[in-house]
Amino acid sequence: MDVMGDKATLLETGRFVQPADFSESAGDLSQPMDRDETGEAAEEARQRLAAQTGDVEAMSVLGALLLRRGDLDGAEPHLRAATAAGDRAAANNLGVLLHQRGYAEDAAGWWRIAAVAGSAAAAHALGRHHRERGDEPAAEYWLRQSAEQGHALGAYALADLLEHRGDTGAEQWMRTAAERGHREAAYRLARALDRRLGPEGDVGDDHGAGAEAEQWYRQAAARGHRRAALHLGAILERRGALKEAGRWYLTSAKDGEARAACALGFLLRDAGDTESAAVWWLRAAQDGDGNAANALGALHAERGEPQTAERWYRAAMDAGDDNGAYNLGLLCAEQGRTAQAEQWYRRAAYAGHREAANALAILLLQGGDAAGAEPWFSKAAEAGSVDAAFNLGILFAGRDEEAVALRWYERAAAAGHTEAALQVGIARLRDGDEAEAERHLRCAAGGGSAEAAYRLATVLDARRPPVPAHSLGEPVHTEKSECEEWYERAASQGHRRAQVRVGMLAAARGDVVEAARWYREAAEAGSRNGAFNLGLLLAREGSDPEAAVWWARAADAGHGRAALRLALVYARRGELAEGQRWADRAVALGPAEVSERAARLRDALREELTA
Repeated sequence: MDVMGDKATLLETGRFVQPADFSESAGDLSQPMDRDETGEAAEEARQRLAAQTGDVEAMSVLGALLLRRGDLDGAEPHLRAATAAGDRAAANNLGVLLHQRGYAEDAAGWWRIAAVAGSAAAAHALGRHHRERGDEPAAEYWLRQSAEQGHALGAYALADLLEHRGDTGAEQWMRTAAERGHREAAYRLARALDRRLGPEGDVGDDHGAGAEAEQWYRQAAARGHRRAALHLGAILERRGALKEAGRWYLTSAKDGEARAACALGFLLRDAGDTESAAVWWLRAAQDGDGNAANALGALHAERGEPQTAERWYRAAMDAGDDNGAYNLGLLCAEQGRTAQAEQWYRRAAYAGHREAANALAILLLQGGDAAGAEPWFSKAAEAGSVDAAFNLGILFAGRDEEAVALRWYERAAAAGHTEAALQVGIARLRDGDEAEAERHLRCAAGGGSAEAAYRLATVLDARRPPVPAHSLGEPVHTEKSECEEWYERAASQGHRRAQVRVGMLAAARGDVVEAARWYREAAEAGSRNGAFNLGLLLAREGSDPEAAVWWARAADAGHGRAALRLALVYARRGELAEGQRWADRAVALGPAEVSERAARLRDALREELTA
């Protein structure tokens, strides 16, 4: 009798016991649509009648129906009868039945018969059987037979086997399985493409491996793969498509993916919905996600609930997240519990947490244990902590080991540390390497350092040609130079010397209002030069009493010229004793030319007083 064709049933592909590490390879590709109970009963009755007349196909289908229902005793005689008549689908399903009864070797015998007869599903099942028993050559042979017949599960299982061996042909078969709709194959293919981009690769690019990886993630996620939905959400979040990212995170989280629930929580928090974020973090934390437990801890710490925060940080630590111990250290440090903070920092640092190692070193340094701090700074820096590298620079600079300090500053600066770039820029200026100094100062200034912006401005200022004067001696009004823009950036960040310099440049342009504004801002922040210059500006505008107020403030802060100006003001008013007092102060404050002029004025006032 001719062998009949396969019956595309659930049992053909999906009722083979899978090893634990093949968890997403269930046969969902050839399953029939579920019927309602009435329709299935009618179908069963029809197939029974046909089977009773000796219809081999009906026997096979009836056996499959009963097997799907779990009626092994009822299914077996029908499957055996159909198998004896040469039905390869029945032989395959008989193998499934025997495998479920625990007769693996008998099952393999029937799968072999069906596979030899051309059943791709049986070849797949047989290949899996051999792989479970460690016979990889036999497993590869039968899985390849299945895959080459277009069986998606066979292609996936073959790809998995080849990948396990490190065979380059694995990706081809994984792609074949994915193209045939196998969701786990699509996910694993996406992960392989993702890894090819590197740990920081942007898989959201619209070209190359990134775009292809996203395509496969999307296909697997659409078929209900929760980890694919998680990764797709991450891609979309990096791209800024937060609404769609949130939808995929939600899909994945509802399917039980704790990491997706955690990520969804962060999205909601960033959108201002802290309460909803806490709900998803709680769900993820209860499923063992340490990151979510840390987020809950931070949330309760912000709310002033340290005991609850500590409980969640401990939960994170119990989940294997070293950030839990680090955050416990931070919490204890904020509460002044230094000994406990050190304990938790040490625990996290010994586990390899670089920021905990840096925090531990800072704690030891604050306690006066510089020798104990240095190795922890070094450990953190070697592990990639930019702050630790900068702190090592400070540590060695404090010991006057400038060369070693500079090496650490350079390392931190290369990683984007703003203050480290400033220190390198200052060192290069000191060495006379202006070009290298400018490069580092620009980096630091661009990173927000007011001091770097001021120093960069001074470097550029020194290169400017002299400003040409008007024929009557008045300054020529020019556009703002780059150096003035950097001065203004530093000034707007509260840098007092930059504020004074911006005021001077504004005054040179003839913009008295702007100059006064910056002088006043610097003076009110405590700049004696700002106060002195503001006094000069006010005096030129005829506001001598107010000018004297600002000069007095500058003189009290140690400004010699301001003291001399006050001495002259009081001398002109005829208040000779007060003038002599300020002249004495100017002599003491200097500089030399001021002291000399103040001494002459003081002597003249003394003569007037004694005349």
